Amino acid sequence: MFDIGLQEMLVIGVIALLVFGPSKLPELGRMVGRAMREFRRASDEFRSTVETNLNLNESDPVIQPASATPEPAASTPLPSESEATYPEGESGVVAPVATAVDVGEPYCAQRGSRLFHRRECVWVPRIPEADRVYLKRVADARDQSFIECPVCEPWEPA
Repeated sequence: MFDIGLQEMLVIGVIALLVFGPSKLPELGRMVGRAMREFRRASDEFRSTVETNLNLNESDPVIQPASATPEPAASTPLPSESEATYPEGESGVVAPVATAVDVGEPYCAQRGSRLFHRRECVWVPRIPEADRVYLKRVADARDQSFIECPVCEPWEPA
C-alpha cells in the first residue's frame, strides 16, 4: 500500500522530533498506539456483530448425533446379551445405558467477540476450539463484558 522505506521513516521521525520535541514524542506515540488499538477493537466488534446478524437468518446447522456407546476396540470382546446391562424404560422398552459425558463449563464465548452462549447453543460448534473461552457463571461472563446470545439466551437457575 505505502512504499515507505527505512530512509523515509527516518526523515519522518526527524521531522516529528523537530516539530513536537523530545518530551512530547513518547506521549504522541502512546496516543497513536491507543487510537490504533481502539480502532482495531471497534472494527473487530463491528465485524462480529454484522456476521452474527447475517447468520441469524440462516437455517440451523445439522449436528450429527453422537453414538450412545463407543465403538469397541478390536481387542475388546463384545459382551453377550446376558452380560449387557440395559435399564427398562417406562414403556417397558429396553434401552442401552448412556455413558456420562464430561460437559465442563456451562457457558462458552469466542475471544474478541461480544456474545457468550450456552454449551448447547447452535453457534458454539462454529467457534474454533483455540478461540473458545469457557465460563462457569453468567456473572463471570458479564464481568468480562460479554452479553447474552440472542439465540440461546443463557441464564442461571436461581
